[in-house]
Amino acid sequence: MPQSNSNNIDTGRLQVRVNSSIGTLPVENASIQVSLSGDPESPVENLTTNNDGQSEVLDLPAPPLEYSMEPSTEQPYAEYTIRVSADGYEPATFTGSQILPDVTALQNVVLTPVTSPNSQPESFVIGPHTLFGDYPPKIAEAEIKPVNETGEIVLSRVVIPEFIVVHDGPISDASAQNHYVRYRDYIKNVASCEIYATWPESTIMANVLAIMSFTLNRVYTEWYRNKGYNFTITSSTAYDHKWIPGKNVFDSIDRVVDTLFGNYLSRPGVKQPILTQYCDGKKVTCPNWMT
Repeated sequence: MPQSNSNNIDTGRLQVRVNSSIGTLPVENASIQVSLSGDPESPVENLTTNNDGQSEVLDLPAPPLEYSMEPSTEQPYAEYTIRVSADGYEPATFTGSQILPDVTALQNVVLTPVTSPNSQPESFVIGPHTLFGDYPPKIAEAEIKPVNETGEIVLSRVVIPEFIVVHDGPISDASAQNHYVRYRDYIKNVASCEIYATWPESTIMANVLAIMSFTLNRVYTEWYRNKGYNFTITSSTAYDHKWIPGKNVFDSIDRVVDTLFGNYLSRPGVKQPILTQYCDGKKVTCPNWMT
């Protein structure tokens, strides 16, 4: 485990993985420029992808490890801007990609082929982590949904979906975009938004199980579709979990999700996954919930 040096700085790692939106093929020889988000015009490193569409693993300065291990007023991650370009593709920019100490941030990039002279580059702005930023607290719900109402449950068994539809905003925001996201990628994104990847593996596993159980409850009960909406889940912390388009994930979380994929929590004698609600226990208190 790294220790803070005399400049109160630790080291994190970054790897960029670039694929095409057509067939998810790796993009070779993509150019990657990495800079601090506070000074995006001064690159700290330039990288190129290999034939697997992956960059080398880059060491980058990050705040001290202890900032993410205990509640702190100090931001526990550094923010970097990543610009990616390749011949024949629209460039993409990720502002605020988060680097934590002692783990590897995985910035997944999907480039879109140029189709017209008026095509626009893609730009993603990564918001603060939920444990550091200011987000609405979860509105409490029953952890087990009633099943005795006609039409309440559509699915006859728990199904692990390949894709879910994420409404990127509050329920009532009709202008918010709906995103089709692979279920596994959704869980990795949410976990990277809501817990710190520097935590012990057992802690990450417990939180990932909670996130998967909550999500599968929404899938199993078709909670929003039964209310007339055309999505599976929202990105609002008031109703569901935080999910951010373009958010980097972390290797420690990536491994745990792949290991636990397909699992969920349930009560004895209850088929449906538990709507496992939790809070940080510091900024927001939630009796009888996970913290």
